Amino acid sequence: MAEPRAPARPLSPHMQIYRWPITMLMSILHRITGGALYVGTVLLAAWLLCAAAGPESFAWAQWFAGTPIGLLILFGYTLALMHHMLGGIRHFVWDLGYGLGPVIRDRWAYANVIGSVALTVLIWIVGISISLTAG
Repeated sequence: MAEPRAPARPLSPHMQIYRWPITMLMSILHRITGGALYVGTVLLAAWLLCAAAGPESFAWAQWFAGTPIGLLILFGYTLALMHHMLGGIRHFVWDLGYGLGPVIRDRWAYANVIGSVALTVLIWIVGISISLTAG
């Protein structure tokens, strides 16, 4: 007698096989940038506390912000802020019932990435040019 065979069940696609949709990647990045904003806001509060503590503390905070690691943190905070803001606007438009089609949904996601990078670079260009003309 032949033994009954179990029905073939589909296997869950592995991360190397499954292609992530851009909207799924944007959802993950939105959560990551939200977490980064928590950390960056704590650093911003520490900077304000140094400003309130006196000139020596503020000078140290300003020195750290001017180091390469400090500038990298500030750039990352700006990028996270712009990405999270544009993602929030995208979700607001979706909540209004617009942009839910598959093509426009993907275009909005790509625009979120391009826009966040462009706004971050623009903010830093303006900030650096103002600091160079003021100093």
